[in-house]
Amino acid sequence: MAQVPQTFFDALAVRAWCGLALEALGRAREEIDAINVYPVADGDTGTNLYLTVESAAAAVEAVFAGHEAGSAARPAGNPGGVAEGPTLAEAVRAMAHGALIGARGNSGTILAQLLRGMAQVLAGEETAVHADGQRLRLALRHAADSARGAVAHPAEGTVLTVASAAAEAADGAPGDCGTVARAAYEGARTALAATPGQLAVLRRAGVVDAGGRGLVAVLAALVETFTGETPRVLPAVAVDGAVAGERRACGEAPGDLARAAAGPGECADGGSVPGAGGPAFEVIYLLEADDAAVARLRERLDGLGDSLVVVGGDGLWNVHVHVDDAGAAVEAGVEAGRPYRIRITHFGAGDVHTTGAGRSLGERAQRAVVAVVPGEGLAGLYAEAGATTVLARPGEPPASGELVQAVRRAHAREVVLLPNDEDLRHTAAAAAEQARTEGVRVALIPTRSAVQGIAALAVHEPERRFDEDVVAMTSAAGATRYAEVTVAEHQSWTMAGICQAGDVLGLIDGDVAVIGQDLTAVAEAVLDRMLAAGGEMVTLVLGDGTPEAVADRLEARVREGYLAVDTVAYHGGRQGALLLIGVE
Repeated sequence: MAQVPQTFFDALAVRAWCGLALEALGRAREEIDAINVYPVADGDTGTNLYLTVESAAAAVEAVFAGHEAGSAARPAGNPGGVAEGPTLAEAVRAMAHGALIGARGNSGTILAQLLRGMAQVLAGEETAVHADGQRLRLALRHAADSARGAVAHPAEGTVLTVASAAAEAADGAPGDCGTVARAAYEGARTALAATPGQLAVLRRAGVVDAGGRGLVAVLAALVETFTGETPRVLPAVAVDGAVAGERRACGEAPGDLARAAAGPGECADGGSVPGAGGPAFEVIYLLEADDAAVARLRERLDGLGDSLVVVGGDGLWNVHVHVDDAGAAVEAGVEAGRPYRIRITHFGAGDVHTTGAGRSLGERAQRAVVAVVPGEGLAGLYAEAGATTVLARPGEPPASGELVQAVRRAHAREVVLLPNDEDLRHTAAAAAEQARTEGVRVALIPTRSAVQGIAALAVHEPERRFDEDVVAMTSAAGATRYAEVTVAEHQSWTMAGICQAGDVLGLIDGDVAVIGQDLTAVAEAVLDRMLAAGGEMVTLVLGDGTPEAVADRLEARVREGYLAVDTVAYHGGRQGALLLIGVE
């Protein structure tokens, strides 16, 4: 849908910018992933930037939705029937907060700080309806400075350089928001083209900086927001990058490109490979802590590893670091405050940190299944069925790099990927595309629950033709309705009415269908609704702490009320939900 150009930077402009930036990163994601060679060549910078902006855009949309709902509930104060929108301050703060809590990877974390820096200036006047070109110039300058300050050891030739160039160009461009945005974009684009001359790893690979390329796309969206015009974005391959282009044309993967760019035994960020002194893990978490505690945390993490970025403020921070001792990095967060949403990615043997000698030389299997599972019990079940698993603990979804590593561990020519979570669709798609560049044939089955994955795995036959096997697995997953029983964390509106914190919720196909107080009663109601449409097999997966009696009661209910319907029960472990239900 065409965007209406915005004259000033107001709440509508924030909303439009987030939407356009998300679209731009969606188009450029694969290209950015492919040129990701710094600080770690893990092929997910584009995806991380996309997910970061997606979280920012969702937060802005939530603010608008809240105002629309509030206006509709107060007709006496709104006689014209026009919904009252959020202020500029509310919109930019939502954007910054959404980016902060959803930031992924090194570049995503830095982008979150850039957006936060802009928000601090744009929201400076609480009641201001909009900001002009002068405020936008100040916002871009503060954004660049605050992002550079968040990085422990800033390097030139990176997204930080591109951000600084954008701010400098904007400083010299008096005028309205459109003029300032275009100047910032042109300055960033020129700086991006120069990045191969500032970082040896980029020069050897013949590419521009991936994070900087993403920022240029975001700034191009800012230009489009104010002018309605879509600027041309610099190609990812450097002008003198013929060698890199030839490598990609010959089918070499980004990991191979990174190994060519880095010297023997050397990582793309200049460190050594794992086992020779290079960081083995990426650790990211949100942290609730005060400024003094975070200052101490920075010092400690700086001594543990590299690529340290700590962004945020006002008691909430996003911490990113590459370390050998992931446990020590998390413990440092515990000492500083309350870390949560902890994500740990292992740069293991055979990934982009290692030389070719680090890869397995064994013969590839013909076909394998890689699945994301929410608990240790299900991980064991999937593994017994022959799948390679990636564990997703509550609040800690895997990054695309983890899925790519799982595909590599499977060591097969053909891979069926089961994300088992609707929220992982973009991450899984990015991982599949990355694996394809490495010569693996990958089929992504859009499973939205682990019980759909169980159904797909049950009909998996490696001896069949690949396409036939994928069709059979997709059909089995699609024919399986899924539900979960969980506990509400806070009061909210749902499809079934208002729930209170502590209520037991029954969700069917992702929507709340039953609200109650008793776990067994809610589970029975959910099961009855699902079986009302028919079914032949019921799968129950119990979470940690869910009484065995719940499964016994549900199995008895099926035997008593639904003839010719079989049941099977498993223990899922720490899967988040109290109970998962699948009906085939």
